[in-house]
Amino acid sequence: MNEPSALPSTAAEEVLRRWIGLDPHSIGEAAIRRAVRLRMLSLGIGDVQTFVRLVETDRTQRDRLVEEVVVAESWFFRDHQVYDHLRRFVAARITARPSDPVRILSAPCAAGEEPYSIAMSLLDSGLQPEQFRIDAIDISRVALSKAQTARYSTNAFRNADSGFRDRWFRMDGGSAVLDESVSRCISFAWANILEESFVTGAIDSGRAPYDVVFCRNLLIYLTTDARSAVERSIDRLLKDDGIVVLGAAEPAILQGNWVADSAGSTFTLRRGVSGESARWPSLAGRSALAAPRRPTPTLTPPNPAPAYPAPAPPPPQASPSRLPPPVDPPAPVALPPTSTTSTDLRCDDSGGGSATQSVPLILANVNALANARRFSEAIALCESAQRDIGPSADLYFIAGIMHQTSGSLAIAEDCFHKTLYLDASHDEALLALSLLAEQRGDSGQASQYRRSALRVVERKGDR
Repeated sequence: MNEPSALPSTAAEEVLRRWIGLDPHSIGEAAIRRAVRLRMLSLGIGDVQTFVRLVETDRTQRDRLVEEVVVAESWFFRDHQVYDHLRRFVAARITARPSDPVRILSAPCAAGEEPYSIAMSLLDSGLQPEQFRIDAIDISRVALSKAQTARYSTNAFRNADSGFRDRWFRMDGGSAVLDESVSRCISFAWANILEESFVTGAIDSGRAPYDVVFCRNLLIYLTTDARSAVERSIDRLLKDDGIVVLGAAEPAILQGNWVADSAGSTFTLRRGVSGESARWPSLAGRSALAAPRRPTPTLTPPNPAPAYPAPAPPPPQASPSRLPPPVDPPAPVALPPTSTTSTDLRCDDSGGGSATQSVPLILANVNALANARRFSEAIALCESAQRDIGPSADLYFIAGIMHQTSGSLAIAEDCFHKTLYLDASHDEALLALSLLAEQRGDSGQASQYRRSALRVVERKGDR
């Protein structure tokens, strides 16, 4: 058979749009054309319409096409502040409802790095496996197979300290193999969060509703209709007082009244209560030519921020062969203060500061201010730190998120561009720029940013 070339991909794009909600512009027509070509060559099919009819009726072939376009790539403990907040949230739940296991969903779960990070984080805080339940789903059978094997290369451990690897993994040749005491905490399954059958099945079986739903870095790749469908699924799967965890650039996508969970990560959301309004300029209801609205920043929450119990520190001698002993739930603590010890970053009530330590410690202080909804102080601290220690991609990025959160979209965009100037491989800054371009109606630029982010993720996966 002659090799098919320059095959039209419109029909295949429509299959992917209906099946997994994929926005073709998010990865580009060239990537879809390549995927179609590879699958046709492997099947010995020379006519694209014949191939499309096959994937419409043969679920196995449809899955294999999906495998060619889905990048199921992640790493352990991506965004540490998310897991810090998760431990506080779960500790509060168990204190309030000691007989009710905390239920957590990771969707999509890629090759297992996220749900395993969740489990290790909770085990390290002193919880027992019966105190929480983690369901993990993905549409990639290849990724799920890797997750269930639980063998990882060094690439899965980037941007993370090695302490958890020493506690929970053993080396086997060039691979790190996860201890079974962690892998037994996860229930993996093939599922599509867009499908009604998954949502009703989770509810009818009693797995849902969930206390926590992780759905990070999925919405950015979906069509508008698919995003709405995912949001409806999350709304039905989540407990009334549960939280949803998104990627850094994704809160503005949600159309409902979601607000930042006031004691935790900026990207961890809960449903707003009466009198609260979403803090992100939503993408909902904007015409293609509409200019983004710039609301006045709101620095004072309408309700006092609740105090959560602090997580117990990881046991220093924890061993994969023996779970950490149970600990009593720690006492509640208040939100972080504005000042710290002299060995940390010092910040006064006006938001100024002087750098006495490294960027990670500065970011911890910025996150503390952001979690207390003191956004102007968090921004001022970022700016002060940039003057004291020099330009930092991470500080520019978190400052951009703070400006985006408070509605200063032009300043946010400038911060994200500076992030990329310092770190061209910062995929989350690219995704944030994509959303801002989409908000102002520039779909072409938005698609370009998403394609660039996808290329960055693919390159990181090849390392």
